[in-house]
Amino acid sequence: MKIPFIKPVYAHCDLPCGVYDPAQAKIEAQSVKAIQEKMANFEGDDRVRALFIKDERAELVKHHLWVLWTDYFKPEHLDKYPELHDKFWKATKQAGECKHHSEPEEGQKLLDMIDEIAEIFWATKKS
Repeated sequence: MKIPFIKPVYAHCDLPCGVYDPAQAKIEAQSVKAIQEKMANFEGDDRVRALFIKDERAELVKHHLWVLWTDYFKPEHLDKYPELHDKFWKATKQAGECKHHSEPEEGQKLLDMIDEIAEIFWATKKS
């Protein structure tokens, strides 16, 4: 049975583009780094809460990166940017490292990696 008012919509991703954005991962990574910068001054319960929130935000970075990798990027993107798989793998690994480390340098590495992915993302949106 064909429904007369529904017409197919075609997009290379799950929804017509506009719902994917590396900014979601970056915002969470900025939170990770900000917590890492402040943690040195925390003690006791405040430090425990900071660790919990930092780990939670790092996990959200991984989630947002994987959504981009699995739902937005397609084989034609990988053909044009063969380093994509490695960039995503390293960035998600770095998010995991941020859960193990409190040094802001680790958070900055993560932000830099997300920026590299974002550059490719925006290049694909233009084409």
